[in-house]
Amino acid sequence: MLNMAEGVARLGALAASPVVATLASGFTQAGFELAIVGGPVRDALLGAGVHDLDFTTDARPDDILRIVTPISSAQWDIGRAFGTIGARVRGETVEITTYRADSYDGETRKPTVAFGETLEEDLVRRDFTVNAMALRVPGPALIDPNGGVEDLVRGVLRTPADPAISFGDDPLRMLRAARFASQLGFEVDPAVVDAMTAMRESLGIVSPERIQGELVRLLQTDDPIRGIRLLVDTGLMAQFLPEVPELRLEVDEHHHHKDVYEHSLTVLRQAIDLEHARHPDAAPDVPLRLAALLHDIGKPATRRLEPGGAVTFHHHDVKGSRMARGRLRELRFDSATIDAVALLIELHLRFFGYAEGAWTDSAVRRYVRDAGDELERLHILTRADVTTRNRRKAARLAAAYDDIERRIGELAAQEELDGLRPELDGNRIQEVLGIPPGREVGEAYRFLMELRLDEGIIGPDAAEARLRAWWAARG
Repeated sequence: MLNMAEGVARLGALAASPVVATLASGFTQAGFELAIVGGPVRDALLGAGVHDLDFTTDARPDDILRIVTPISSAQWDIGRAFGTIGARVRGETVEITTYRADSYDGETRKPTVAFGETLEEDLVRRDFTVNAMALRVPGPALIDPNGGVEDLVRGVLRTPADPAISFGDDPLRMLRAARFASQLGFEVDPAVVDAMTAMRESLGIVSPERIQGELVRLLQTDDPIRGIRLLVDTGLMAQFLPEVPELRLEVDEHHHHKDVYEHSLTVLRQAIDLEHARHPDAAPDVPLRLAALLHDIGKPATRRLEPGGAVTFHHHDVKGSRMARGRLRELRFDSATIDAVALLIELHLRFFGYAEGAWTDSAVRRYVRDAGDELERLHILTRADVTTRNRRKAARLAAAYDDIERRIGELAAQEELDGLRPELDGNRIQEVLGIPPGREVGEAYRFLMELRLDEGIIGPDAAEARLRAWWAARG
């Protein structure tokens, strides 16, 4: 709960910090206003860590650059067109932006940049009241014309202006509502939810890159499920990631199966818990979380109702992998993320064959080989995919996965599984067989790889003999 006395003390300490005091002095001497704005003010009041400092001012970009140059070690003006100048002041990175009054014209994907004249005008154009507070420096004085402190106390997300106006200015704010609901654990004001539902199609004017950025930030929170539910319930998720709401398959009285949507959210929650338990100091693993959310998106397309009430989803892993690859490309994810998510979805069922009967060492090697660099993520995803309420079944699956991880560890120690490759490289293959580079070298390499997978390490001499025998058999 917000303690105002402690919050005010933290604001005072923030205003007195060396970087803020240095900037406040510089802008005051130049005759301009300066205020810390948005997230840093909110987080200081809440007692959360304050990291990146954002400032706003009535100075125009050229004036900002002139003021910060003598008091900073570096400056950059990549955001000058939007009124933003960045600088490195006393070892900290800061951004200073001219008062803004931006809006979308409703047709293009880029906002129309307009500078404002007053701090209050700037604040009313911001996304939510809890982000529309400013700390004027060097005062310091808290400026809160929209009731942000009251909403912090109540734990509510509300827009400073009418939600329709706020989301009309920038439809991406509807996704930010979901992100902040998850990040702060706040409820979203009913009027905001209604506007999100009514205006969901306006998200179409926002670029895929910006949508992707908000989706990533949502997934990086400790509880993204709260925001995902909001996006699905308002119809916003259907505008950019329709595969998620489509997981809400119809259930009839004759064919019973798990609620795939709720199952997927549970898998995401369990994957995050396992991620924290296994790698407590690591940054949020976005590819893993995407894979957990999307691992069953192939089910609606592969669903078959069988006689007797059974429901099947044959090859939904392969189908889902292809679907995820296409959708993530549309959202402009980088190739590494797309490849990781697609592979995890494709392999997420592989382990269940192990649970039904112990694998040979060869099968374990192939599992490691196919997972490659994604093996640890696959461990987490596969464990998280167990959502059965049958305790005996859950315990059996957990024990089976404990066993496969143990065997992978043992084989890795014996055979260097992390660098799984044939015992003879391409150059040696050419020397042994007396052939030039070409297709046949590749075929020989694949033969040796299969030999390595089937039998483990047999030694270079034995591998060479087997290669010669294979080559002779080919004629």
